Amino acid sequence: MAEELFHKTISELSEMLKSRVISSEELVGVFIARTKELDGKIGAFLSYDEEKTMGQARESDNRRAKGLALSELDGVPVGIKDVISEDGQPLTCASRILESYISPYDATVIRKLKNCGAVRWGRLNLDEFAMGSSTESSAFKVTRNPWNFDCVPGGSSGGAAAAVCAGEVPVSLGSDTGGSVRQPASLCGIVGLKPTYGLVSRYGLSALASSTDQIGPIGRTVEDVALLLQSIAGYDQRDSTSYPADVPNYVGCLGTETPPKVIGLPREYFTDGADKEVIEAVNAAVDFYKKNGFVIKEISLPCTEYAIPVYYIIMTAEASSNLARLDGVRYTRRSKNTTNAMDMYFRSREEGFGAEAKRRILLGTYVLSSGHHNAYYVRAQKVRTKIRDDFLRAFEEVDVILSPTSPSTAFPIGEKSDDPISMYLADIYTVSASLAGLPAISIPCGFSTKNLPIGLQIIGRPFHEMDIILVAKKFEDEHEFANRMPDL
Repeated sequence: MAEELFHKTISELSEMLKSRVISSEELVGVFIARTKELDGKIGAFLSYDEEKTMGQARESDNRRAKGLALSELDGVPVGIKDVISEDGQPLTCASRILESYISPYDATVIRKLKNCGAVRWGRLNLDEFAMGSSTESSAFKVTRNPWNFDCVPGGSSGGAAAAVCAGEVPVSLGSDTGGSVRQPASLCGIVGLKPTYGLVSRYGLSALASSTDQIGPIGRTVEDVALLLQSIAGYDQRDSTSYPADVPNYVGCLGTETPPKVIGLPREYFTDGADKEVIEAVNAAVDFYKKNGFVIKEISLPCTEYAIPVYYIIMTAEASSNLARLDGVRYTRRSKNTTNAMDMYFRSREEGFGAEAKRRILLGTYVLSSGHHNAYYVRAQKVRTKIRDDFLRAFEEVDVILSPTSPSTAFPIGEKSDDPISMYLADIYTVSASLAGLPAISIPCGFSTKNLPIGLQIIGRPFHEMDIILVAKKFEDEHEFANRMPDL
């Protein structure tokens, strides 16, 4: 019974809860036991509050007993990346500088999950302040890929992806700045969606790069991700970047709407930059769509080559500004070995931040410094506009765009730790959509000869999440990848 639950979708779990085959308390207990059994090997969780979580499950059972279930998510456990504020829970961002910080309020997405009756299960590991592509730069632990413990799960939402992949939680919330939901979803063989910038409130999300950060759902299937997106999307007056767009019925449309038929393949994405097995799996997916009546068109996104340098200029600049408030004075770690106020500032940040955070803060401070602001940051923003224009021109010809999600399968732990440029290139296929603010989803489309998952990325027009969900569901329905789990 317990083993079967790890493979079930939210809809299936919800039906079991509705028909009283199982209670939320029993269901959550199964996932808690799974976490205790496996997480010593995987390292997906930074912390959890078992008593509080079981209390939420009992409240859900009481609601269902009275016929007052709030949604399909009522009583279903959801994991939370440790950059999203939850009242009374740790908010470490996987950094020593915040290791003792407890959030005093709920992020909007947490409030919405509470309104749906979802049970929050645990705080999930990440690269420090979401800076990374492997979840190796966490100050507390390295998360391992459930398909191969010697490999990374991707990053920065590696904990959120690994926990879903291993069946420690059915779904989770991550955050995506340059690909941090899609890339770990690809490396763990599950589904991850980055919404259009502004569709999901960022209120309560610890900022890395404010102009690209987005909270996104991670799950085993396209339908699970659509359902979780449904519960967190929508305008929020507390977020000045929130956009008052209509939120369609993503789940209801799955059985009634036809996916759009014209797919674009950017020639710049199908070069020698990706592993042979990755390109073969993506080409096989393209063949599948051709055989099923989709029109495939080659397109060009000529500014693609600038995406990585532009992203790392903008992201580091915004990160250095956002992290400036973590200085040891207010709610962060304060060094005990100081002689004066200035010394306290320096030592607190020196002791609190890890190597990757310091590297990006230094780069960002240089980018924003007097004499360099126009040469780097302003110029990067202009090129960013051209990258977005490339996409908008392409969407005059096609409905969605296909590409690999990651240039490789999961790589060995430590392989790229001393080579930050190589690590940054792991996001080469995902940063462009982030800079353009577009929705994009990663779904599993194959496995390598080493039995490691390969991801397919589908990018859509702004606020056309429905298009990418429908195209992704078409592929998922005809393949068995969503049913594959690692042998743990």
